[in-house]
Amino acid sequence: MPGTNEQDHSCCGGRNIEKVEDLGKIMPCEEEAYDVSELFKVLGDYTRVNILFVLQKGEICVCDIAQLLNMTQSAISHQLRVLKQARLVKYRRDGKTVYYSIADSHVDTILSMGIEHISE
Repeated sequence: MPGTNEQDHSCCGGRNIEKVEDLGKIMPCEEEAYDVSELFKVLGDYTRVNILFVLQKGEICVCDIAQLLNMTQSAISHQLRVLKQARLVKYRRDGKTVYYSIADSHVDTILSMGIEHISE
């Protein structure tokens, strides 16, 4: 059963003990694995992914994103809040207007690799 500390090697007799020990040393800690799974949950939403693709092309305001995706500004703002909490986007204010952009090159890489993967 996943998550238990019971070790059942009956399937193969525990023949790869060294390999298991080596892999155990490089596995991410529980908190890191949880954080990565949360990241993928955020990326698992069609609207949020579309917003990120728009932001790949550069900085843009909420009203323009809403127009591009044919959604309300309120709906876009909600999704941007989720993306911001996940540190996938950043923003800057210019008067009353807020402009959003991709947080860093890692986000761009994740999106690009996703497209590359599905295109194979």
